[in-house]
Amino acid sequence: MTREIDTDVLLFGGGIAGLWMLARLRTAGYSALLLEAHRLGGVQTPASQGIIHGGTKYALTGKLTGSARSIGAMPGVWRACLDGTGELDLSGVRLLSDHQYLWSTGTPTSELAGFFASHAMRSRVAAADADGRPAPLRHASFNGHAYRLDEPVLDTGSLLRRLGGQFGEYCLKIDPEQGLRFLEGRPPTVALTDPDGGALRLRARRLVLVAGAGNERLLAALGRAKPAMQRRPLHMLMARGDLPDLYAHCLGIGVNPRITVTTHSLPDGDKVWYLGGQIAEQGVERATREQVAAGQRELAQVLPWLEFSGLRWACLRVDRAEPRQAGGRRPDKPFLDTRDGVSVAWPTKLAFAPALAGELMRSLAHGGIRPGGGEGAPANWPRPSPAPLPWEATREWN
Repeated sequence: MTREIDTDVLLFGGGIAGLWMLARLRTAGYSALLLEAHRLGGVQTPASQGIIHGGTKYALTGKLTGSARSIGAMPGVWRACLDGTGELDLSGVRLLSDHQYLWSTGTPTSELAGFFASHAMRSRVAAADADGRPAPLRHASFNGHAYRLDEPVLDTGSLLRRLGGQFGEYCLKIDPEQGLRFLEGRPPTVALTDPDGGALRLRARRLVLVAGAGNERLLAALGRAKPAMQRRPLHMLMARGDLPDLYAHCLGIGVNPRITVTTHSLPDGDKVWYLGGQIAEQGVERATREQVAAGQRELAQVLPWLEFSGLRWACLRVDRAEPRQAGGRRPDKPFLDTRDGVSVAWPTKLAFAPALAGELMRSLAHGGIRPGGGEGAPANWPRPSPAPLPWEATREWN
């Protein structure tokens, strides 16, 4: 027997952007359900570094770019939620670090970038003296400069567990290959089947596609070609061993840091340095062994006083899914487009999840969609579990 459910909003995609939207909707009184094909967190959320950017790294050319202006308010929004006083209650989410750092290697170009960053973003950047630096930057051989950024770093696993614990009952696991069909309607009715849950027909006043790279397939299933999507790949690195805590960007040439380091703990006591920045962008064409060798060389150059010989390494390929931009450039802000009762959304960055949810709330109000009550979630339908973080899921370390 097929059960029919009416709801205000039906979300596709259980990454942080989709979960934040679900939380905002339910908190505002909307009936809303979320569909996830795999695990909560999806693909891009666990692979992120948990950095709540405030735009500093986009000001390294000495002027505020579009990205820097758009993202500047996000750390404050997140901090209010982490304190339990914001639009969502994220108290209890683990902070890996309350601040990040920029450091220069002492070269003229790197020093110049640091100078411009500190002046373009004065309210968010402060010079860090020796006592205020993280341990790896307090070594006597360090001859560059360090700047403290008012930008926190979150444990994304803790964030997923918090949102999943609060709103997981409204998240339904689906099989997009066999168990999902779009029927007639504006927006279309969604038909689901599951061997353990039976059959559902979900009628919503708004469908929201916020499934990252999965948006492309969902749009094709709806018979739509727009909005178009782009992928910007990364080849991230993980170094595991007896490492100190570090949450920092090493300044390079241009708008992207040479290397970005965040630190994560494993149950056996090892620490993992998760490495992004230019090393991840430029390493897309490298094989795993070549990328590891590049990472070893890079760490030896930017932190030559530390010992890295005993580390074990792993790589992770990630596709950043975003709205298509001219020349494949990085989008400056979150994206939401609504046509015929279907919204398509990409946050473009973890930090933008609150801003994207705000865009959706304004879009619903503009479309005359107010909280309508609706029905609850089916009790016997399978629920997705939180996704593991990359260093938790990796089994082979070189």
